[in-house]
Amino acid sequence: MNPARNIIHLDMDAFYASVEQLDHPAYRGRPVVVGADPRAGKGRGVVAACSYEARPFGIRSAMPISRAYRLCPKAIYVRPRMGRYAEMSDRIFAILRDYTDLVEPLSIDEAFLDVTASQRLFGPAEAIGRTLKARIRSELRLVASIGLAPNKFLAKVASDLGKPDGFVVVAPGKEREFLDPLPIFRLWGVGPKTEARLKRLGLQTIGQIARMPVETLEAMLEGAGRDLWELANGMDDREVVPGQEAKSIGGETTFERDTDDREEIRRTILELSDRVRRRLRRDHLFRTLTRAAILDHPTDVGDDLFREAWKLLQRVSLAGKRVRLLGVTATRLLAAAEPPGGQMSLFRPTADPRRRLARAVDAIQERFGSDAIARATLIRPAPARKKSADP
Repeated sequence: MNPARNIIHLDMDAFYASVEQLDHPAYRGRPVVVGADPRAGKGRGVVAACSYEARPFGIRSAMPISRAYRLCPKAIYVRPRMGRYAEMSDRIFAILRDYTDLVEPLSIDEAFLDVTASQRLFGPAEAIGRTLKARIRSELRLVASIGLAPNKFLAKVASDLGKPDGFVVVAPGKEREFLDPLPIFRLWGVGPKTEARLKRLGLQTIGQIARMPVETLEAMLEGAGRDLWELANGMDDREVVPGQEAKSIGGETTFERDTDDREEIRRTILELSDRVRRRLRRDHLFRTLTRAAILDHPTDVGDDLFREAWKLLQRVSLAGKRVRLLGVTATRLLAAAEPPGGQMSLFRPTADPRRRLARAVDAIQERFGSDAIARATLIRPAPARKKSADP
């Protein structure tokens, strides 16, 4: 452990739900659940996020949406708007990078920052952390929780303990004082099974693990023993690694009812391919390889993604089977040489008319919404109205 470092862990509070409350004043102060359509307790899918007002009802992220509805039917249920969340995330990370280049994104709303060297320009690390919180609140009207500590593990635990709207500092030399009383599940790597095993041995707190001989813990937990012992003693030498690139981009959908309708499955794969295409182009990322299909050139064209995905599915027998969830994912991503507006040497025909068309569709959907323009094959006919009998 390097006590000279100053590491910040910043985590946005109930990010998706908070953005919804920001954009819809009527939602403020009310339980908001972001996720699948609950359909009066019969919906499929899970909770992506929920506001703090929803949590007293027992609602949590990743919970089945049907259960969330049963717990709180009067909550406001909204579908995720990933484009909007990504826009706000970009603004958050722009603020963070005003103070250090050492920003390691963990997700759309969470990051580590190493502000050790930043203190020469911006003052003490604690002042930097408080400035970050204040700017996010004043400029974006969102709330962040921050942990400040000599290493990443301690900073992460500190920010978790401070939620919501927290600011927790672990001073150098106070690591054990901070960790000792905490329950063992706060240690990275302690899941339900390991927690149950440790509790059977009488270990309830991090301090009890820290006081054990490391050899004893290694014998009990094999390879994980030393790692847990070091964390329990506040040791974590990992560096903040900036600029991590996305490893994959994907999309999936859950059907309202299990289906064996092959045309519906085909149409859904086409829709998912377009969804992945939009994200690839937005992030300037392209696919060169999938697990089972190799393209001879990188692509962010929805038709290419669909063609490969559909060929893969054609190899799968659906006889006697029904489908609940489909996913399309692009992996092994490469950054584009230039943004979409410029010449892109990655592509053989730089004037590919399909890419020009896709860019035009992107622009329309970004401005007017995803329903403003769509493939004809993805437009479902409106249900026929029943004719009323003549009087």
